[in-house]
Amino acid sequence: QWVQEWQGQLVLAGSQHYWSIEMEEAMNTGGNDGLKVYYQKMLAQLQELVEIVRSNPPFLISMTLGALMVIDVHARDVTQKMCDDGVDNINDFSWVSQLRYYWEDQEDLTGLGTPGFIVRQVQAFFPYGMEYLGNTPRLVITPLTDRCYITLTGAMNLLLGGAPQGPAGTGKTETTKDLAKALAKQCVVFNC
Repeated sequence: QWVQEWQGQLVLAGSQHYWSIEMEEAMNTGGNDGLKVYYQKMLAQLQELVEIVRSNPPFLISMTLGALMVIDVHARDVTQKMCDDGVDNINDFSWVSQLRYYWEDQEDLTGLGTPGFIVRQVQAFFPYGMEYLGNTPRLVITPLTDRCYITLTGAMNLLLGGAPQGPAGTGKTETTKDLAKALAKQCVVFNC
């Protein structure tokens, strides 16, 4: 129900936050078996989203649900792979390499000691940008997308840049823009 009552960007950020917390809770309390139980819960939640989509919701809610399903399907795939690989703790690279969203003390980042929304990946962490980007669709996240995210967030954490390269039309720009959406930062694309 909350999915239909809030702005799309808030729904996506909130969903990612709860996924991060619930995954860690599952691993901390039950190890790999806890992940397997949580995986079944995720399947049920995805089925509920499918039922809402089939009920022909209004356009904006439909857009939110579409983006949420893309992100939740990726979360399901990550969880399934972690179950299959026997991951049982929150320090495993399979887990820390994911974009994870937390509400925590930002003192290390701002010096103000005020709580805030943080996005973490491996050792990189960023304050959530709070830039309202609208109710937009999200890019399907593949293992290659994950690797690109890790590289770009690692570079940004070191105050460096990134320059994805490859053949035209393979998604370099869209992947970079989607990472910006995930961090709630405005991304301006221009061609020189």
